[in-house]
Amino acid sequence: MHDEIQTKLKRVRALMQRSKLDAVVLRKQSNFAWATAGRRNCVSIGTEMGAAPIVITADRQYVVCNTIEAPRIAQEEGVEELGYEVRSYPWYQDRELAVIKELAGGGAVGCDVPFAGFKVIGGEIAELRWQLTPWEVLRYREVGFMAARAIEDAARTIRPGDKECAVIGRLTALLWENGLDYITTFCAADERIGSFRHPIGTEKRIDKRAMLCVNARKWGLIISLTRFVQFGPVPAEIRRRYDANVLVDCTMMAATKPGRPAVEAFRAGLEAYKQLGFEREYELHHQGGAIGYEGRDYRVNFETDAIVQENQAFCWNPSITGSKSEDPILATSQGPEVLSPPVTFPVLQVEAGGCLFRRPDILTL
Repeated sequence: MHDEIQTKLKRVRALMQRSKLDAVVLRKQSNFAWATAGRRNCVSIGTEMGAAPIVITADRQYVVCNTIEAPRIAQEEGVEELGYEVRSYPWYQDRELAVIKELAGGGAVGCDVPFAGFKVIGGEIAELRWQLTPWEVLRYREVGFMAARAIEDAARTIRPGDKECAVIGRLTALLWENGLDYITTFCAADERIGSFRHPIGTEKRIDKRAMLCVNARKWGLIISLTRFVQFGPVPAEIRRRYDANVLVDCTMMAATKPGRPAVEAFRAGLEAYKQLGFEREYELHHQGGAIGYEGRDYRVNFETDAIVQENQAFCWNPSITGSKSEDPILATSQGPEVLSPPVTFPVLQVEAGGCLFRRPDILTL
């Protein structure tokens, strides 16, 4: 654990030298989790900012919080064991900024969000997160397995007449059993699957088919995945669209190669859409991109100039009206590794770009 923390502190301090900064402040939940190997500084999971920012100087690192948060941050998150000093102030005094400036020693400060006139370096900090450490890869695989099992177990409970929102309730309960936050959840019944790309759950009752999607988070790492349920035989047109959609996804995965521009995978996906007879479908929804401590570190489009990193996570989410395919991968020199392969769902074996993938099929009940 200490090796992981030191690796990340070295990255931050190298950035400080390049940018001529004396201190860096990390306020976002995502960056706190990254810098502390998956610890939490949040009170609400629904906010971007945490309740305890990190301050990193040339030779020391701190967690700043009020006296409400300090005991839990120290005892349960164990940040002091990771090498961070906890600096607290009375909750009834608005002293966070004063403490941060004191720790920074009056020098030049960078921050991951606009704050107190400090230099904004959110983009540069995000890039430090892209290449995952070996320890993060191990945690990510575990998060992927737990999230896939939860969504597939929830999908197996769906019955005709269930409300979309009730299905989401069962999914979130399964996620919480293993301490996974649910960042985003979708459930769509029947015609809503094809009507909306972001079908927030409603009280509509499911009849013949359902789509279930989730962005789940543990240790700061986010998994995005989608599964489908059909009651009775899968109609031929739905089968055609689903199979095509999965092939587009696998094509993009296979083309996501370290050292290559991320836009190459995007363009490979567009060509697959065209070859399969769905050329304009990509225009109806973004196609995904880099993932990790954010739902998408960046969404890839024609203007994206980012280069894929070794051990960087990506989640493509191509969609063909009435269908979608979504599971994150780890981009490696040995080829893409799917982080959330099917656990209990039926499996589709798909070959694309010289790679063989195990992808979730439609579950028929």
